Amino acid sequence: MENKMAQKSVLITGCSSGIGLATAKRLADNGFIVFATVRKEADAQRLRDLHISNLVPICPLNLTRPEDIPAVVETVQAELQRRGQQGLYALINSAGGGSVAPIELLDLDVFRTEVQTRLVGWVAMVQAFLPLLRQGSGRVLWIVTPGIIPTPYVTSIHACDFAVNCLARTLDIELKPWHIPSIQIRCGGIKTAKGLQTTAEVDAILQHPKADLYRERLEQWSKEMAEFDVKRTDADLVAGTVQKALQAEHPSRRYAIGYMTGAAAFLEALPQPLADAILKMRF
Repeated sequence: MENKMAQKSVLITGCSSGIGLATAKRLADNGFIVFATVRKEADAQRLRDLHISNLVPICPLNLTRPEDIPAVVETVQAELQRRGQQGLYALINSAGGGSVAPIELLDLDVFRTEVQTRLVGWVAMVQAFLPLLRQGSGRVLWIVTPGIIPTPYVTSIHACDFAVNCLARTLDIELKPWHIPSIQIRCGGIKTAKGLQTTAEVDAILQHPKADLYRERLEQWSKEMAEFDVKRTDADLVAGTVQKALQAEHPSRRYAIGYMTGAAAFLEALPQPLADAILKMRF
């Protein structure tokens, strides 16, 4: 199966850092043609400076700006034609960030950006690239968190994951006639620059006028997250899981990787009232 993957083409969003960058590098090193999208030219130049022939940076793609997408489609189509490729083998939705805050203190502009990026933007990418995915007998991958459970203080991330779970599973049903699988890569604690900023983000939210309402619990949670950060899984292992999902002739619809993935999956499998009660015990 690995030989069959040689020169297959994939598009990955959010390749400036973290999981997107690690996945882009790994797949390109293993023979895939990788269209790596970023928002900023400086990030695109850093990708060019890697001098990986199969790695094709595409800039700009800001998923809060749908007007960026048609030019990306044109670039991919032209490059596929130049390389003699028929269609796109995979769309990997990885872009996104999120923030730390109780819902009451959540910055609505930040939350709106995350929703636009990881829901509206990801759906827009699916819509734009499905014609090429049909041509390439491809698949859609979604990078998400490991369990669909309520997780305090990171709502902007997990609320999107609840919705992405619905999108991914629904798309898998709708695209069954074309045999295009929709696959979730469910990631636990992953060692990324964004993931390691939790303590700094807590310090920032503690400056909020209403922060005293949550100060004691947030400070304790920040200490717990500092311990959590030490145990995070390297992003390259996520990239390896993505590669596994791409190379599988009959891929699973869910892959799990990363610290605490099993615990999150266990909680998700419980009846909701029981899972909620367990989580409340920790707070």
